Parts: sequence; structure tokens; C-alpha cells
Amino acid sequence: MIGRVCRNTNLSILWLVFVSLFFYGWWDPKYLSLILISICVNYNIAGFLQRSLSSRSAKKLVLYLGVLFNLSSIAYFKYANFVVFEINRISSLEVHLDNIVLPLAISFFTFQQIAYLVDSYRGEISEQNFLLYMLFVTFFPQLIAGPIVHHREMLPQFRNINVYKFNEKFIVLGISLFTIGLFKKLIVADSMAMFATPIFQLANNFGELSILDAWKGALAYTFQLYFDFSGYSDMAIGLALLIGIRLPLNFNSPYKATSIVDFWRRWHITLSRFLRDYLYISLGGNRVGLFRRHSNLLLTMLIGGLWHGAGWTFIIWGGLHGFYLIVNHFFNHVTSSILKIELDGIVYGFLCWVLTFISVVVAWVFFRAESFSAALHLTKAMVDISSFPSLVDIQYFFGDLKGWALSILQLINGKESEYEQGIFLFIVVSTIFCKFSPNSTEIVNKIYDVCINKSLDLIKTEVSSLSFSRKYISPMLLGCVFSWCILNLNKVSEFLYFQF
Repeated sequence: MIGRVCRNTNLSILWLVFVSLFFYGWWDPKYLSLILISICVNYNIAGFLQRSLSSRSAKKLVLYLGVLFNLSSIAYFKYANFVVFEINRISSLEVHLDNIVLPLAISFFTFQQIAYLVDSYRGEISEQNFLLYMLFVTFFPQLIAGPIVHHREMLPQFRNINVYKFNEKFIVLGISLFTIGLFKKLIVADSMAMFATPIFQLANNFGELSILDAWKGALAYTFQLYFDFSGYSDMAIGLALLIGIRLPLNFNSPYKATSIVDFWRRWHITLSRFLRDYLYISLGGNRVGLFRRHSNLLLTMLIGGLWHGAGWTFIIWGGLHGFYLIVNHFFNHVTSSILKIELDGIVYGFLCWVLTFISVVVAWVFFRAESFSAALHLTKAMVDISSFPSLVDIQYFFGDLKGWALSILQLINGKESEYEQGIFLFIVVSTIFCKFSPNSTEIVNKIYDVCINKSLDLIKTEVSSLSFSRKYISPMLLGCVFSWCILNLNKVSEFLYFQF
């Protein structure tokens, strides 16, 4: 009986690996060889690092070679064109390099494997199974856009025979969370793109921008990026739930943050965890004095920015957040340790939220702009008070009921609004939603009286025991939302995290 269960489990794992590789190869089959070579090389390196007979110096050398192998693949595919362009720009050389197409998800699956190698070196992994390792690297729900998973949270689930059994409540939870993520991506993020893209194109061409235009573009992209990436994460977590696998939470209402430290505990949580555990702490973390601590923090964020893309704008974005974090830590140190001041209260909390949110928005301008000059052009327009509309224009804007009505109808139909009210309405509603509403996971938890943030083994609520509204009305509403999303599948949709 036990042998039959093991065989069935291995067949299920093998099927998931096949589906995951098929999913990855659908875009371009030639890159299947890249991910398979990466898996085989890293698996064998990890096996050497786990052997107790190997000397520590030999293990360290092999670890360095393994990390170098992984970083070299990213460097070639992701940064070679950028480096050659910069060399040609600052020198008289004319180095030619054919345009290199970035393989899907190379940063995600490479970072996961680097973490696996480091943990193997540290002695935190004692056994290996090639099939499980392949599934760990290629698991299709999170392969393309994360979350960046850790072996400790995935391999035990893959070994659990109960995962591969049909479970009604996991199906319901997975579909619900997937639907919310699909709505965030197709309806909200793609609609925000209609407002953000023209403004940034104008900035890239150094066109004339008013202060309202600049803020509309910056805020629209701020919400586009959040709903796009958090939508993908929700869909990944939902797809994994369909087969009983729990992926880690990647977003926890980051635009509710009241400090930059708080923001990075909420935004792209799995990337923050990787940078903290495998870079910041390895550099010495906060154990090496104040100056080194801040230097480590700045370097970590610069590398985090470079991870997102090959360009100076990404590095500047990372540097800005590194500077923000240093200022945040310094302020906390001064107020608590030196001045002995305990700052609290609703007004103080609101002011902290506003300052944090504006700081994040300004940094996103550099993240989105095609060049440093374009980002500066847009940020200058954001503080150009002289271009603010007159009182007469503002009164007309708020009094034009026809414009408001048509804006709402166009937005509902997934069309770009021809009226300024549509942009204003969308941004205000998104701000209120991100600040005050529960996030996707909290919504699903509340509907079905569960807690999917914790182990799925703790979910005891049966679908049949739910109240009428939770059992019928909520799924019907989600069904309507899903249908709305399906009707919008024919729209042009931008995959923001392709470059990562």
C-alpha cells in the first residue's frame, strides 16, 4: 500500500514537472534547454555541498563557483546589452553584440537556486530528490512572476501525499483568489496603463507637462504596477491552492505603509526576504557598526534595483529606496534613543502615510521612465506649481456632470476615458481601496472563514457549513467578476514583469 502511494505521488510530481516545463516552453521552446541545464548544474553542485566528507574549503570554493555560474547566466542574458551600450557610449569603441532576448523568469528561478546552494552549504538541506528539485524550480504557478519561494516552505508540501488528493475547499479558495488577481490585472492595472503610458511617453519625448499631468501619470503607474504584480501573485497563489499547495504571501497592502521600512515588509515580501537573508546579513547586516550597516543597506537596495532591470533608472530607484531606509532608521534612532520621544496618534500616522506614499510615487517615476533625463523632466513637472489650473478650470472640472457620467461608463466598458474625470476618479478610488480595504487574501479569508496565510492543514472549515451568503452570494459575485475579466481578455495587456 505504501509503495502504491509513493508511486502515485511520484507520478503526480512527474506530471506537475511536465506541465510546468510545457508552460515555460510555450513562449519559446529553445529556452527549455537553459532552465534544464541550470537545474542539472545546480542540483549536482548542491549534492556536493551536502556531502559531509567534503572539506569546508572545497565546499566554499564550489559554492562560489555555483553562485558565479548562476550570476553569469543572468549577467549575459540580462545585462550584456546594457554593458556594451554603456561601453560604446563612454568610449570610442564600437563593440557589436546581437540583441539578446531575455528568457522568461530567469531572475526568479536563478535566485531560488542560489538560495538552495547557500542553504546546502550551511547544512540546512540533508537530502535530495531530483524530481522534487525540478518541481521546486519549475512549479508553474509561480515560475514566471514569483513569489520567490524557499525550499523549506515548498519541498515538505511536495512530499505530502494529501496534496495530490481532490479537496473541494482548496478548489473554492484557489478559484476565488485567482479571480481577484485576474480582476486586479485585467480590469484595474490594464486600465491604469491607459493613463500612465501616454504621460510617460510624453516625458520620454520631453513634451510639455502640467503639474496635474505629471501627477496623473505618476499615480496611475503607481497603481498599475501594484495591481499588476499583486494580481499575478494572487493568481499564482490561487493556482497553487487548486492542487493544495500554499505559496508565501508576496504583498500585504504595501500602500498602507507608514514608513519605508514598513513598506519593504509589505512590498514583494519574498524578494525582500531573499535580499535580507542572502545579501544584507551576509555583508554583516546591522552587526558591523552604524556606517557599515547603512552602507550594507544601500548596497543591498542598489543590487535589488539592478535585479529588476538593466538600466540606470533601476539602479537610481534602488538607491533612492536605500537612501529612504537610511533616513528612516536614522529618524527612528534619533527620536527613540536620543530625544526619548514616543511619536503616536492618528494625525502623526496619517502624515507618515502621506510622506511614505509620496516618496514611493517619486521613486516609481525613475523605475518607469526610459531614461534619467525623462524621469527628471517628469519630477520637475510634478513640482511646477505655476502650471496648476485656474479656479475656473477646477470649478468646471467638478461641475461637468456629463463628463463624470461618460467617464464612468467608459471605464466600466474597459475603454480609455476621453474625460479628465475618469483619470481622477480611478486614482481616487484606487487610493481609497489600497489604504482602507483588506487585501486579496484577507477578502478570501473573510468570505470563507479561513486563514490561508497559515498551513493549509489548519483549514478546517467545510464549504457545506458556510452561511447562505458566503456559500452562494459571494461565489456568484466572484463569478460575475470572472465573467467581466473574460470579456476583457481581447484587450492589449502589458506584462510589466517580463523584464525581471
